[in-house]
Amino acid sequence: MSTSEAPAAATVIPIDDAARQHGKAPAVATAPPPPAAAAAATAPRKTGLPFFRRADRGSRCVALVDLVLRVAAFGPTLAAAIATGTSDETLSVFTQFFQFRARFDDFPALLFFMVANAIAAGYLVLSLPFSAAVVLRPQAIGLRHLLLVCDTIIVAMLTAAAAAAAAIVDLAHSGNVRANWVPICMQFHGFCQRTSGAVVASFLAVLVFVFLIILAAFAIRKR
Repeated sequence: MSTSEAPAAATVIPIDDAARQHGKAPAVATAPPPPAAAAAATAPRKTGLPFFRRADRGSRCVALVDLVLRVAAFGPTLAAAIATGTSDETLSVFTQFFQFRARFDDFPALLFFMVANAIAAGYLVLSLPFSAAVVLRPQAIGLRHLLLVCDTIIVAMLTAAAAAAAAIVDLAHSGNVRANWVPICMQFHGFCQRTSGAVVASFLAVLVFVFLIILAAFAIRKR
């Protein structure tokens, strides 16, 4: 008599259990890392402000010093023009019917001196926007050339006016024995003090203009 045996049931071993038995961690599906190009595209870009670009930092510093010097030169030129224009003084001798007056327009050199300082002060105000534009755009060589030419013209005029006024002020203080010109500053103290201070202020402005020309030439040479 033939007996039929039932097939043995299959043994099922879970993969996790088999991995634990062999001391291995279960395999975890991980996504491949993104390519470098994609990571660079998604990363935020570091964009610095154009004002602080390292390539133009030296030129901007020179332009900023130029702007500050123009503001500094405006004060002496304006003060010299005002002091000269208000240097009138009247001296009464014995009675009010005999009066001696010292006015700046009695001396052509002092008149030229006042006009030159007024022109220089006005030019400095008009040149401030151009100097500020050079600070914002250091590569604007055309503006630098324009300022350099104008500065040279103004400093030549201002130097000539200050030198002529200095000669008149020295004559007013010391006189001239050979020409029999007596000094007038012993009587007109206020007139001489104002004109002397104006000459000193004007020479300070000339010195500032010389620095401006040197800075402009240096900046153009670097470009």
